Amino acid sequence: MINVENVSFTYQQECTLKGITFHIDRGEFVALIGSNGAGKSTLSKLLNGLLKPASGTVTINGMDTRKTKSSTLARHIGFLFQNPDRQICKNTVADEIRFGLELVINDKALVQQRLDSTLQRFGFNPDSNPFQLSRGERQRLALASIIAAEPEILILDEPTTGLDYSECTQIMNTINELNSKGVTVVMVCHDMEVVLDYARRILVLSDGRLLADGSTKEIFRAEEVLHKASILPPQIPQLALRLGQGFENAFTVEEMAHSLVARTRPQFFEVKEDAI
Repeated sequence: MINVENVSFTYQQECTLKGITFHIDRGEFVALIGSNGAGKSTLSKLLNGLLKPASGTVTINGMDTRKTKSSTLARHIGFLFQNPDRQICKNTVADEIRFGLELVINDKALVQQRLDSTLQRFGFNPDSNPFQLSRGERQRLALASIIAAEPEILILDEPTTGLDYSECTQIMNTINELNSKGVTVVMVCHDMEVVLDYARRILVLSDGRLLADGSTKEIFRAEEVLHKASILPPQIPQLALRLGQGFENAFTVEEMAHSLVARTRPQFFEVKEDAI
């Protein structure tokens, strides 16, 4: 579905991405991680045609992004900006959702049907002023306007930035639901707890290069890779790395508790035997 072949990108005479190659299949949930300046946001914009590679190729469903109009790509790809205020441009919630629909759908009846179902799904007041909503609600509106168009691919640039726990959970559960229905998700994210909870594969970027590509659990066990990328793993995997042997499969509180019990149980029985 998404194929990136030996892609490089130069921004203001500085090489931002260098020889990136990977493939993403339909229905995957992939996280792009790395320190600031690693090239994550640049890569995400290359994936939807907002930026064009200086060399190499990016193809989406067989369409070369350098040869395909952004409007054509937009029929297949939804892009959620880190800051919803860079995305919202209308004075009512209904007009904001309708605007995105009319860009990709010519059937007015279908536009109205999608608008009504999206408003109902997200519980928005259609007449509300988007700019009077909270930061979390504006992010939900930006996501709703994308989801209404039913894209095959969803690219997210730091979707949880500035959100509290409840708002973050709402956004990510909605995204996870879409992924469970076959939507391909590519997410730039700095919150490793969110990455662990939702992504199933991770691409690690460092200094414009692809440092590692693997399952979420594999990457969070790769201490050397994380160190090179200046990434701290989530709390439980980080503790598991420190504890070492016997804790390799501990990624949640429950798994950590199970590993601790398994590690201490033989000692418990040994004490009981000595006592007898």
